[in-house]
Amino acid sequence: PTSNCILSPLNIILQQTEISEKRVTELMKIFDTSGDGALQLDEFVTVDRFRNQLEALAREEKRLAAEAEQEKKRQEQEVLLAEAKLEFLNEKEPTMSDKALSVLPYLFPLMDGLQYGRFLLSSDDAGANPFVVILAVLYSLYRSIPFSGFVAFFALNILSGNPSINRLVRYNMQQAIYLDIALFFPSLLIGLGGLISSGAGLTVPPGVGEVFSDVMFGTLLLTLAYCAVSSFLGKEPDSIPLISQAVKDRMPSMDMLEGGTLDNEGRFIPKMPERREEDDKSDEDKK
Repeated sequence: PTSNCILSPLNIILQQTEISEKRVTELMKIFDTSGDGALQLDEFVTVDRFRNQLEALAREEKRLAAEAEQEKKRQEQEVLLAEAKLEFLNEKEPTMSDKALSVLPYLFPLMDGLQYGRFLLSSDDAGANPFVVILAVLYSLYRSIPFSGFVAFFALNILSGNPSINRLVRYNMQQAIYLDIALFFPSLLIGLGGLISSGAGLTVPPGVGEVFSDVMFGTLLLTLAYCAVSSFLGKEPDSIPLISQAVKDRMPSMDMLEGGTLDNEGRFIPKMPERREEDDKSDEDKK
């Protein structure tokens, strides 16, 4: 009768307290001093002490459950954030259409570089070459557009800043711009060479300029051929000295998106550079 009187309120407490079977086992071990797996009469404690111990275990159980739920939500948020980053910054494997599209920006330096091929392209047998005919048609179309060079430059520069475009396409847009800028320096050297030779009273043989132009045009064609083949294979043409490294430094990466958040529709919102600098400065001040 005595044990029933004690067990009855204990059973009520157990039924009213949210606690797992594992915690109940731990509770039994606390009061089962003999270790026989059952509570003897001398091991029974007051209801208040039992309740206090039981509530402590219940609180611990709820705390661990809350932490587990928070960790689960954090992991789910990280997964959603990673997926949103991939949608925002398209660094997926290029599709066939991406590969084909990535080659088109190199028409820009090709058109501007035709000036160096004027000797090769104006030879007597050049008209029978279908490649030369195609270049002539493309060049006519290119020059028919007012300020075509500026239009192409700004268009490629703006489009290359669109993160939703595949990385290979954006990379080739930037590299095409750098190649076109690089074409300016040989022209500058030719002009300076002419001025210096005129000032010194020297006459440069016509063949020198022709050979120089032919070498420049051949180098340009080989460079663009490498870029086209590499792009069709789905690989970034990143082996051009100086230029490719400069393009890589300008390309955004996933590391630059650290600190971004998701909006209400699950779209990624990157942290503004000014805000990122302020946060970095604040972290340094704390250290």
